[in-house]
Amino acid sequence: MEGHVKSNIANGIATITFFHPQSNSMPGALLHQLAEEISNAGKDNNVKVILLQSEGDKAFCAGASFDELISIKNLETGKKFFSGFAMVINAIRTVPKFVIARVQGKAVGGGVGIASAADYAFAVESASVKLSELAVGIGPFVVGPAVERKIGTSAFTSLSINATEWQTAQWAAEKGLYMELYKTIEEMDIAISGLTDKLSKSNPEAMAMLKKAFWRGTENWDTLLIERAEMSGKLVLSEFTINAINKFKAKA
Repeated sequence: MEGHVKSNIANGIATITFFHPQSNSMPGALLHQLAEEISNAGKDNNVKVILLQSEGDKAFCAGASFDELISIKNLETGKKFFSGFAMVINAIRTVPKFVIARVQGKAVGGGVGIASAADYAFAVESASVKLSELAVGIGPFVVGPAVERKIGTSAFTSLSINATEWQTAQWAAEKGLYMELYKTIEEMDIAISGLTDKLSKSNPEAMAMLKKAFWRGTENWDTLLIERAEMSGKLVLSEFTINAINKFKAKA
């Protein structure tokens, strides 16, 4: 399998890193692995905070793997694939540890969802965002609840409808997606190190209680996001979506 997910635990910080050679676009197997690593870190008493990052410096996450999207031939396979992003978001939501996201490049589709689900996101000034799902005949159904929760209905609607346009990292910060912006990756990493170090020394019980309070009202997401995955799984089988994805791939 191309790509990988790696975990490292040191000084109370679990650093989970994902990578795929196609701009960190995520096939289903990697999404399931990522969700499992996040859940495992949440259960580890040696872990006080989770840092979620990807490799490379161009894209944080380009969303779903187009190669896998066009290979989907039935509803069950489609539902299973889109459930991958649902599992990652729900893993971030339910672990009793803060999840810090390091967004070192552009975020598209599911990548915006992952950044939105994080409890605190750092980003560089080049980390533009785009929800491109409608442009390929689907819709940001699975990531939608996480994105809307973080940036509000108006901004989520704008991203969803204007699906071919990038919004700047500054825009994302103004809407509350990114908490801190930095000119360079090096400056961002220094700031991340400072916060994660502080959190690794903070009261685990207090952080767990805060985490639960932050996510109050999302208890139905275990079922909601799977229902949304089925919606996307149905749409990806349509002739319109198949043609749109093939056109998109041809331009890439």
